[in-house]
Amino acid sequence: MTPSSDRRHLLHRMEEAQRQTQRQLDMIDRQITRRMTALIPSLGRKQGGYRRGKPPDPGTFLERYRASLAALTAERQPEIDALARKLARRDHAIEALRQRLGIDRDGRPAVRHEHAGTTMDHHDAGPASALWPEAGASISR
Repeated sequence: MTPSSDRRHLLHRMEEAQRQTQRQLDMIDRQITRRMTALIPSLGRKQGGYRRGKPPDPGTFLERYRASLAALTAERQPEIDALARKLARRDHAIEALRQRLGIDRDGRPAVRHEHAGTTMDHHDAGPASALWPEAGASISR
């Protein structure tokens, strides 16, 4: 293999590892969602209903739901944080390799734009991801 094809192969492997890390984060999110969905009936049963003419407080269910969600998320938070940091490191490494190879996110040669005396790749103009606005951010619900 030539050095260029070696680097492209390395980039492909790095991108696949990044996708795997994102899948792990998505799986944790789905697991938390499934557990919360299973808990909803038990959270609703605790409502007292009408006692002595007093209607049930609708905010009580929401408080219990939020507390349960916070507890479930807190259980997985170290894992979520570690995966988010790993994802941010991989994003940074992939972008650095793409810049060295002179290609954009779609594998095409990077288009360079001159704007007000600065040079910027077209894929650097926007946020890296709408789901992960800042590196190392934990999932908050």
